[in-house]
Amino acid sequence: MTKKRSDCPISSSLEIWGDKWSLLIIRDLMLNKECTYGEFLKADEKIATNILASRLQHLLDNGVIDKKNHPDSKLKILYHLTEKGIDLIPIIVEINIWGDKYLPTPPDKKKMIENMKKNKEKFIETAKIYLSER
Repeated sequence: MTKKRSDCPISSSLEIWGDKWSLLIIRDLMLNKECTYGEFLKADEKIATNILASRLQHLLDNGVIDKKNHPDSKLKILYHLTEKGIDLIPIIVEINIWGDKYLPTPPDKKKMIENMKKNKEKFIETAKIYLSER
């Protein structure tokens, strides 16, 4: 665990997952269930390799994600959300809904966000079940 700035739950939580890159890693794992290091690098946001390595390690150290060997390659590792990470899904859903309300949403993301808004609880529960199956 990292040293906390305060005992405020918001501040303490943000210490773990509150930076831009960590949230994008969590987003990718929420949408794809598992990702390799290389798959994270291919995301539209173009994360630098040193930042990716640092954020993955930080999320691993804090129990938000875990890793396992890739079934097809001994050189690759698959990252996935832990239960602690899966419990962030409602936050990611709310960020998506907020972003759709105040920012332009690309057409390829619009349908997913509309599904979130239509029945938020069902979307979250379905995502949790999907991500819990390993």
